[in-house]
Amino acid sequence: MNRKETTEFLSNLLIERLSGRGKYYASEVTLDYSGGKGETKRVDFIQFVPKNQSTSGIEKGEFVFYEIKSCKADYHSGNGLNFGGDRNYVVTTMETYKQIMREVPWSVGVYVACPESREPTDEFESPTPIDDKTVDWTLKITTVAHPIDRQRSMSQLLFYMLRSGK
Repeated sequence: MNRKETTEFLSNLLIERLSGRGKYYASEVTLDYSGGKGETKRVDFIQFVPKNQSTSGIEKGEFVFYEIKSCKADYHSGNGLNFGGDRNYVVTTMETYKQIMREVPWSVGVYVACPESREPTDEFESPTPIDDKTVDWTLKITTVAHPIDRQRSMSQLLFYMLRSGK
């Protein structure tokens, strides 16, 4: 698969994971149209996870940011890596994870594409080609994200998610 196809493959796996009743997410979320230096900051996906549906449960909700990275060059491209959520994840292939695992910040978690029938440790040792159409793929955690204090308010992030329209 080329870079564009890999990104689409990973995005589709993440959308499957984020979709369903009581799950709220948006894609291609613009945070700043001019981040002070004329640069636009965009996050591939933001998920909002309320504690429950009560007022206080919504107020205690958590924002999870996801950045899709199809290869090591994509990780180092300067695009993305906007980790401003309560928890933050890189979503990638096992091959890419093996190349970048020592470069991912300590607080950032990693999801990798993995066959449903395999554990990430087995996949690490012997990765399945991602263009294998006989495999049922899913995302599995290789590194759990550590919570951090976000800098943006709930109102801002919910507005950005609504504004993305996706």
